Amino acid sequence: MTYDEVMTKLSELGNEQTKNTLLRHGASEPLYGVKIGDLKKHLVKKVKKDQDLALELYNSGNNDAMYLAGLCVSPQQMTKEQLQNWVKQANWYMISEYSVAQVTAESQFSLELAREWIASTSENIACAGWSVFSNYLSITPDELIDQDEIKKLLAKVEHTIHDERNRVRYVMNGFVISVGAYYEPLHAEAKRIAGVIGKVKVNMGNTACKVPLAKEYIEKMEKKELIGKKRKTCIC
Repeated sequence: MTYDEVMTKLSELGNEQTKNTLLRHGASEPLYGVKIGDLKKHLVKKVKKDQDLALELYNSGNNDAMYLAGLCVSPQQMTKEQLQNWVKQANWYMISEYSVAQVTAESQFSLELAREWIASTSENIACAGWSVFSNYLSITPDELIDQDEIKKLLAKVEHTIHDERNRVRYVMNGFVISVGAYYEPLHAEAKRIAGVIGKVKVNMGNTACKVPLAKEYIEKMEKKELIGKKRKTCIC
């Protein structure tokens, strides 16, 4: 498909109800309001892994096209400069915490950028950094993960989460869940810290979204015997 064909299809798939829902969650114009399920059903299989097209879609600034780009790009072909540009262009959490973070987690620059981004003064970029770490843990074999680094990050969450910026609190909480669910060597420590931090307050705007209790979430994963089971890909 060409860029123009994709944009035309996006405009056809969009609807006002979905658009208004996305706007309530923090999205901004321009966007058509396309459901993620429709992106996958009608476009991902047709676009496939078209690197040039994916980059063009992301650079369009259209939120639907940007999310689609994250589903169609080849992470290993992304340069560090391209990923830096992506995170700077991400203007709300669905792009920064999901599209950008998931692609970065599967790139060769995952840890380098995650470490840099979590220290950013930009809330969106800091959120992307924590989300990269969470996604990285979900797909990386335990023996390749630096246990000391993850333990230090857990300690940072334990001592600073409630004083952090709004969405940063959300992704820090998600990081604890990710460690507890996907990284068995620190499962017990993550569960302990989840109990310590307790309920994390995040302003979710005019939505029905809630912040999961990390300890309860990890315990549900335990009951399902899913602790330590990795995903083939974190891009979704």
